Amino acid sequence: MQKTILVTGGLGFIGSHTVVALQEAGYEVVIVDNLSNSFAFVLDGICSISGVMPRFYEGDCNDRAFMQQLFDKEKIVGVIHFAAYKAVGESVAYPLKYYHNNLLSLIVLLELMQQYKVAHLVFSSSCTVYGQPEQLPVDESAPILPAQSPYGNTKQVSEEIIRDSVQAGIPIKVLALRYFNPIGAHPSAHIGELPIGVPNNLVPYITQTAAGIRPELSIFGKDYNTPDGTCIRDFIHVMDLAEAHVKALDYLLRQDAPSLYDYVNIGTGKGHSVLEVVQTFERVNRIKLPYKFAPRRPGDVEQIYAKADKACQLLGWKASRSLDQALRDAWQWQVALKEKGILEKMQKAETNS
Repeated sequence: MQKTILVTGGLGFIGSHTVVALQEAGYEVVIVDNLSNSFAFVLDGICSISGVMPRFYEGDCNDRAFMQQLFDKEKIVGVIHFAAYKAVGESVAYPLKYYHNNLLSLIVLLELMQQYKVAHLVFSSSCTVYGQPEQLPVDESAPILPAQSPYGNTKQVSEEIIRDSVQAGIPIKVLALRYFNPIGAHPSAHIGELPIGVPNNLVPYITQTAAGIRPELSIFGKDYNTPDGTCIRDFIHVMDLAEAHVKALDYLLRQDAPSLYDYVNIGTGKGHSVLEVVQTFERVNRIKLPYKFAPRRPGDVEQIYAKADKACQLLGWKASRSLDQALRDAWQWQVALKEKGILEKMQKAETNS
């Protein structure tokens, strides 16, 4: 009998790709998403890849009554928790929005997991918990420095909530995946990143600029202490990241201990600058991209990239897809958005919302 996994935020960018990876690994998937930053038609894309339509519940993870009804109905054995706001810049402008949503949704989930004896949780954390690391590459022993944004702080506090819950004796097994910068799309171009409005992330802004939707790309900051003056990040293909979540869940399900909490970096182990990403996109897709330099953006860390040895040792996972592949897949997804009429669907949904 297939094990049923609840994926919160499962129609979002990382969530949808993880649903596909879970289905391919033989799991049954239930999705919860409030569609605040995603679209219901992503379900069709998931089904086109896997041949299986996951069960979908539209609702908010902060709504305890709604979530309780779901736990009553479904025999869930594990949860992968993505549902959270994630834009660094927006969190600086609207901190209370981020603290309310990101922390309350986790608390509701942990309470219901305890009530319904659901013991396995993979938590979507972030490399932002490290702040600006003192040493690179950053490994899991690095100190947790003051967060550079309210978004980053919600991830730090969420990890503390989980740790304290496990230490208090709540019978849950949790892996927090501290991942770096997911980019790309499924190679089928059936699912990918679908930002509502102006993208907050680099690669969808690049692809939208290349498609003529945005007049030009702004690179925030050219005077950082890096080789070309632009920020450095560890860019990981979203399918590598999705597969890491499946490996993490597999690991938790194998553990005999009544409770545990651990955290793992999920990255490629290599840093690329923003300018390098732009130039690589131009090369692999043979497209010239209009861009300009703009002032630094509040909350941005200068440079960060992972040491991911622990993920290999603990989970048997290692990133296998290149930056070139991720940027080709991202562009093919942008092309598919137009060919399949998805852009029009998105614009209509934005107009009606």
